Amino acid sequence: MGVWLEVTTAKSENRHEIKLAGAAISKRISEEGLDKTVFQLTNLNLLNISDTCLTSLPDDIKLLVNLQSLLLFGNKLQEFNENITSLPKLKVLDLSRNHITKIPDSLNKMKELMNINLSSNEIDTMPSLGDFPNLISVDISNNKLSSFLDIENANMPHLTDLKLKGNCIEVLPSHVARVLPLLKNFDMGDNKITLIPGELANLGKLKELNLKGNKLSDKRLMKLVDQCRTKQILDYIREHCPKSEQTQQSSKGKGKKGKKQEEPQPEDIEELCHSMKILHVEDDTVRVKIIESEVANIRPYILCCIINNINLTDELFKKFIQLQTKLHDTVCDKRNVATIATHDMSKVAPGDLIYTAKPPKALKLTPLSRSRQYSGEQLFQQLAAEAEALRKEKKRNVYTGIHKYLYLLEGKQKYPCLEDASGKVISFPPITNSEDTKMSSSTKTMLVEVTSHASLSSCKTVMDKVLQECLLLGIGDEGEDEGYHTLSVQQVKIVDTEGNLKSVYPSRTDCVYDGTNIKVYRLPKK
Repeated sequence: MGVWLEVTTAKSENRHEIKLAGAAISKRISEEGLDKTVFQLTNLNLLNISDTCLTSLPDDIKLLVNLQSLLLFGNKLQEFNENITSLPKLKVLDLSRNHITKIPDSLNKMKELMNINLSSNEIDTMPSLGDFPNLISVDISNNKLSSFLDIENANMPHLTDLKLKGNCIEVLPSHVARVLPLLKNFDMGDNKITLIPGELANLGKLKELNLKGNKLSDKRLMKLVDQCRTKQILDYIREHCPKSEQTQQSSKGKGKKGKKQEEPQPEDIEELCHSMKILHVEDDTVRVKIIESEVANIRPYILCCIINNINLTDELFKKFIQLQTKLHDTVCDKRNVATIATHDMSKVAPGDLIYTAKPPKALKLTPLSRSRQYSGEQLFQQLAAEAEALRKEKKRNVYTGIHKYLYLLEGKQKYPCLEDASGKVISFPPITNSEDTKMSSSTKTMLVEVTSHASLSSCKTVMDKVLQECLLLGIGDEGEDEGYHTLSVQQVKIVDTEGNLKSVYPSRTDCVYDGTNIKVYRLPKK
């Protein structure tokens, strides 16, 4: 068996990412096995072997010590190769849609993990989970778990997404709220749960709770779960679902007073502080309609908001652009987790926006800093040619600007895009947005867009950081105030094609800047 062309190319160009996916690769694997020389590419940051007939992962995976993202979804893997747990820098692990039955205890060695996706396997047992200081998202939905994750002694201070839908779990433990206080999205749908512990209402950051498809013994709660929103469900759980005896004693005499002590925090904050005003979404506020059937398998998550009353000098605008670059490299993990785009709202056609995906030839836009329109296919080819010319000119394998993100599009049958009401494409994530809606120092109102293939919580984390940094930069100041800044943010809804609400940002659980001198005012609807 010869060395595969993809491996040879990656080695000669010292690439940091390689994708081996689809029917053609699957055929090669079935005929001659996986080319193991791929594991000699020790500089790889991302390895994607997906949608193939691969039944086992070679032990040589342990040689890829610089790997940060390992994507092995949609294969025929039957075992979790324990050598994966020796990868010291791994942040993203996706083993979804395989035939794995068990996960080893050594998973606990992986301290850098941020996202774990084990959905749609045959897992019936999970190890006790311990210290995961960086973990944000866990998805073990559609498996065969009969009991909830053993997390009673776990340390997961940043976990916001937990999906266990479609298992056979019978008991929801009361310690979930204590162990996972920052949980925002909790999916326990389609299990065998009958009782809901009252402690669940203590999840103060929870935005989405799914309990549908369980045989709850409380019929009123069952009706609420099917018909109402998370806040109403949590209110009912708080009032009517029993707590453990210990929790009842520790909270005796507090009742609603305990909640009141949390809410009047503004009185405890110094008057001299940065202030963020969040305006409730209005009937005439622009919405984003998401075409879920198109983006579901490509880049399914998007959040938007609008920053009003912007005041930019040329110097401040330069700092703002530098800030975006910094955020892409840090909180967005070099666009692997999410991508930020900003638009001058005065240049966006009035009306709702559409988030969809199109074939590369059909997507057309004028990219930032370009003078003519390109199709998605033409832009990819142009950027690839520029990247190669740049590499040869500098005689080194380091790409700059948007060229270094091209690998995120390789092999995609469709490209995600955001259109305005006139049908014009204004954003092509994760690569670029349109020259037509380009920001400038004269911009007064800005649309902020964050998209992700990972999770909605990733979008929220990035958007929270964007708004915090914009506030601290002072782009929304109306005048001098002894070094303290202000920012006015308008909520934006994401809806489906029928107009049903999917999400709204910033919601009541977003933009929580505890431990800072930022005061957030949430203004009611007019």
